[in-house]
Amino acid sequence: MAATNRNFTLDKIRNIGIIAHIDAGKTTTTERILYYTGKTYKIGDIDEGNTQMDWMEQEKERGITIVSAATTAFWKEHRINIIDTPGHVDFTAEVERSLRVLDGGITVLDAEEGVQSQSETVWRQADKYKVPRLCFVNKMDKLGADFLATIKSIEDRLGANPAIMVLPIGVEHTFKGTVDLLTQQCFIWGSDDLGAEFETTDKIPEDMKAQVAEYRSKLIEKIAETDDALLEKYLAGEEPSVDELRAALRRAVIAYKLVPIYAGSSLRNKGVQPLLDAVIDYLPSPLDTSSAKGNGINPKTGEVVERAPDPKGPFAGLAFKIQIDPHVGKLTYFRVYSGTFESGSYIYNSSKNTRERVGRILLMHANTREEIKEATAGEIVALVGLKETTTGDTLCDEANPIVLEKITFPEPVISLAIEPKTKSDQEKLGFSLKRLMEEDPTFTVKTNHETGQTIISGVGELQLEIMVDRMKREFGVLANVGAPQVAYKETIAQEAQAEGKYIKQSGGRGQYGHCFLRVTPKPRGEGYEFVNAIKGGAIPAEFIKAVAKGIVEAMENGILLGYPLVDMAVTCYDGSYHDVDSSEIAFKIAASQALQAATRKAELRLLEPIMKVEVTTPSQFLGDVIGDLSAKRGQIISTEERSKATIVLASVPLAELSGYATTLRSMSQGRASYYMEPSHYQEVPQNIVAEMLEKSTFTGRINAQ
Repeated sequence: MAATNRNFTLDKIRNIGIIAHIDAGKTTTTERILYYTGKTYKIGDIDEGNTQMDWMEQEKERGITIVSAATTAFWKEHRINIIDTPGHVDFTAEVERSLRVLDGGITVLDAEEGVQSQSETVWRQADKYKVPRLCFVNKMDKLGADFLATIKSIEDRLGANPAIMVLPIGVEHTFKGTVDLLTQQCFIWGSDDLGAEFETTDKIPEDMKAQVAEYRSKLIEKIAETDDALLEKYLAGEEPSVDELRAALRRAVIAYKLVPIYAGSSLRNKGVQPLLDAVIDYLPSPLDTSSAKGNGINPKTGEVVERAPDPKGPFAGLAFKIQIDPHVGKLTYFRVYSGTFESGSYIYNSSKNTRERVGRILLMHANTREEIKEATAGEIVALVGLKETTTGDTLCDEANPIVLEKITFPEPVISLAIEPKTKSDQEKLGFSLKRLMEEDPTFTVKTNHETGQTIISGVGELQLEIMVDRMKREFGVLANVGAPQVAYKETIAQEAQAEGKYIKQSGGRGQYGHCFLRVTPKPRGEGYEFVNAIKGGAIPAEFIKAVAKGIVEAMENGILLGYPLVDMAVTCYDGSYHDVDSSEIAFKIAASQALQAATRKAELRLLEPIMKVEVTTPSQFLGDVIGDLSAKRGQIISTEERSKATIVLASVPLAELSGYATTLRSMSQGRASYYMEPSHYQEVPQNIVAEMLEKSTFTGRINAQ
């Protein structure tokens, strides 16, 4: 392709993400990549709080990644756009939206821990968006590091087909380099602290020759099996050339048939350069994968529309992240799938049916930026000046409209009440919450009509803690915060129907609203559906919207204990109206009454969030850990031995996990650790619901009659 992109043709561009479990070494690996590609002149260190990619104050203080950071590096005449994503489950939305727009990924694994819970989660997210990836077994110098055991866990827990590309030379404190199985070359890193220089030699250590021959043969066979022409050659006893093997492996990686595995130690500056070579050799360019992710629906005709990754084609792309920047205002991170657009131009938001003006186009490097005049297919940029656009919106050419696949996010499972300390904080609170909701789609805000409190919800306590901290630092809001509460939901167990009638005569014009509703349970996670089954104009069309609105409001405020109603269809099948007295408000109240009456007949149930919990404990505390989880209504899914520890996997209700970190520490002399992430919702046992009803101060919504 002749078209250039910041002087790089599309085949010379790689858009990649670095994904992993918390503490596997993503940010450290990214920092080394930036150093070796000449992007930075000093290696950042997480412990010192001076990394390029973790730029937020909260990230520096906690030593974790909170927001995904984008940057660009250059390696061997290729341009690599990198997104470093968070590993903590509370910020899983950052991983989800990054994977939606990336072409390839590097999964970083801890050589001692192997595949961990969040490794599985991000792997499934990458599978969902069909992202080809490489694995980097990091921390090969760590005590207990085991390269082959980690590969076995990749096969067992991720269901991947690994192609072992290197074997480590030495392990733990003796780890000094790797043997490339394709070229049979050794890469040895010496005592140079920065690892920029390394020795390349054909002399394989004597004690590794047999192992190298065995694993090289397995690798060639694996690659050959993915390509008919190569397999024919291999079966005829002829060894394919290294170039043929690389070309076949690239095709296999892009088709999700193989996952190349590399090894190293990012912190000790060993093994990163071969990984960079692999990004160039095996991960796809925008030409290889973008067309599928750039395809969508024409909003006017409903037909599937294809978009080739061509800078000269009709312009289309996806807004995947909103960030509020103190210097330039609202930044919209954007992946361009096809076409080209310039700063100052108008573009069409097909998701919201509005036109937006692009003020400026920026290339991002973490929190620093470079202004450019135009953006073209294959690029990831940030736009300034968009007012209506939110995460997941499609921006395109108005003459060639398209709506791309949206991004799905996990539901909030935990909430807390927040109230401003002073009157001036009250005004700033609403503004800051609106801004933070724009940035994070898993962060929601609502008002409890019973208490008048503002309730913020998210996927974890850490996420909410960071949000409250950001309100204070970035927006100057001082607030009192309640204790975290579990985000329960309500649903129904059977079909039922009821009538709602609201009549009020008080001199002059009265009020009249009357409707019949049927409620039907839906499968878990399917949400709410409104069905208009009115025939013969029993309720005029203009009041049907009011009925639907009344239902939604009643569902949001709950019936049983004040939690939102979910997973049900509501059908409005009959009713009546008055020529003079009927109004929208009357039908809203009637619908609310009918819904409350119908759901009470339909056997209300309470749903609670269930967490997937992974506990890593020394074996002598295993019995205590399992006993405690069982006492918390937990279900033990599996236990497995890993080096000197045992991993317990369990499903436990979130309501039972308050203060679990302290419990686990005291039970294991401080030696066990745990990790949890939201799994699903399930019914709360009736005896526990009865206890909750006894303690509850929720009065239900009073029928306005």
